[in-house]
Amino acid sequence: MSQYLINMLFVGGSFILYIGIAYWARAGSTKEFYVAGGGVHPIANGMATAADWMSAASFISMAGIIAATGYASSAYLMGWTGGYVILAMLLAPYLRKFGKFTVPDFIAERFYSRTARLLAVICLILASVTYVIGQMTGAGVAFSRFLEVSSEAGIWIAAVIVFLYAVFGGMKGITYTQVAQYVVLIIAYTIPAVFISLQLTNNPIPMFGMYSTHAESGVPLLQKLTEVLVELGFRDYTADVPSHLNMVLFTLSLMVGTAGLPHVIIRFFTVPKVADARWSAGWALVFIALLYLTAPAVASMARLNLLTTVYPDSATQVVDKADYDQILGNSIQYEDRPEWVKTWEGTGLITFEDKNNDGQIQFYDDTNETFAAEAKSRGWAGNELVVNNDIIVLANPEIANLPSWVIGLIAAGGIAAALSTAAGLLLAISSAISHDLIKKTLNPNISEKGEMLAARISMAVAILGATWLGLNPPGFAAQVVALAFGIAGASLFPVLMMGIFSKKMNDKGAIAGMLAGLGCTLLYIFTYLGWFFIPGTAMLPNTPEHWVMGVSPLSFGAVGAIINFVVAYAVCSVTAETPLYIQELVESVRSPKGAGAAVDH
Repeated sequence: MSQYLINMLFVGGSFILYIGIAYWARAGSTKEFYVAGGGVHPIANGMATAADWMSAASFISMAGIIAATGYASSAYLMGWTGGYVILAMLLAPYLRKFGKFTVPDFIAERFYSRTARLLAVICLILASVTYVIGQMTGAGVAFSRFLEVSSEAGIWIAAVIVFLYAVFGGMKGITYTQVAQYVVLIIAYTIPAVFISLQLTNNPIPMFGMYSTHAESGVPLLQKLTEVLVELGFRDYTADVPSHLNMVLFTLSLMVGTAGLPHVIIRFFTVPKVADARWSAGWALVFIALLYLTAPAVASMARLNLLTTVYPDSATQVVDKADYDQILGNSIQYEDRPEWVKTWEGTGLITFEDKNNDGQIQFYDDTNETFAAEAKSRGWAGNELVVNNDIIVLANPEIANLPSWVIGLIAAGGIAAALSTAAGLLLAISSAISHDLIKKTLNPNISEKGEMLAARISMAVAILGATWLGLNPPGFAAQVVALAFGIAGASLFPVLMMGIFSKKMNDKGAIAGMLAGLGCTLLYIFTYLGWFFIPGTAMLPNTPEHWVMGVSPLSFGAVGAIINFVVAYAVCSVTAETPLYIQELVESVRSPKGAGAAVDH
């Protein structure tokens, strides 16, 4: 059976499973559409939360960016995991006890303001729309390779599948679909990792294999990887970062952004009790850890496999510089490139240009001036192989020559990761429009049937918008997602924290804080990445020498959150005191007992 047919069986089978589950669990009321009826078991909710949270950025791009930059990208692991702990401990139980359907619901009630609700809706949509770009882009990458279509066609296929199970299933259908998607994605991620770890280190546990001995050379795997990278002019894989401040701020941005992500927060509204919210958070952390402990190993092994594919002799131990001169001269001929390279070239995600017309592939860091000069003396005219970071995980089984069924499995896993988070984000957008904007603001007398129709229409419109953005992304998945986390962290996280833990925070302070945090963050991001990410509209080059105090746009979310807090408390201190009934409401939310079902109508 051909690889294409195997991929079709795995991917097509998973689609049938998702749509079947969504049909079985389709929403029949607004409560089922928004919060799955409020009766999801904590373990099931933990799985669904893990699938919702472990997006295409986690499954596809995270290992890719770690493979490309090494230790410098460990901030993704620390930030996303640390942020989830904050969410689980400081936000989820209290928001669940409050008993509303959406994040803007909480903000509107806690800060007794329609303006606060509208502003929260805007912040939620901005964060969710930015985040969904990465999911659609990731889905396009997966579809383009494994179904042998263009990435644009892949994005449209993903949009259709999400439409079929999200529009009709709502939160109820999405929840149980995400349980299935988690099972698919975690199996797809770990099985290839086990195979590759065994191949390279004889250790079946990838996270231990990364620190084990490289079987072919007899030296530690990370040492071998660093050795090969340095000799090709690339950065030392385990080298320290050039700016500790930037790394700290980036990690904090991811943490507060994670804690402020609306599509993850609403997952905790689906369980019966506050205790269940805590338990589901704990289970989700366990399920997330299975992938996150494996990702660094996948990244390092994939990078080494890629390098030894181009330079086969580099897999053996190297004694001195002379050995490397010979090894670098023995890179593979382009005509002899492996089948997986030919396949991925068809997607446009691997490109080759024979700059010196010698028929060999030269793969090195030609931005390293010292090494580029040395390479020129060998007759090299520049790096000839460009590999998109987003393919690292998806191509790993092929690079390591794993069985065809493993490739089909990882195809289904990558697509499951993208679809699960996309569905959650689109539901958050739909809920904000139909419930918070239409039901609570524009047309309070709308019937439940009318609200359900509005929710489904807004979901369909959101899917079309997400598809267009996926076709025109501002960067690769992990970077786009980082921007979404910055927006959520600068706007929603501070107001949620103040709403729970500060009885004195009033409506004026909350509104001013959100405006300041969101405004400053968007201005900073758009300055360097272009207005609304439109190419050619950036006001300054996105390079360290042009950043304010060396702060990257990807790291500015933490600064935006600080600005939010400072402005909120400054305005609060000079405006009217919070009403007594709101202070009593905050006390009630912080009490561990007395939570009921999610209420709204």
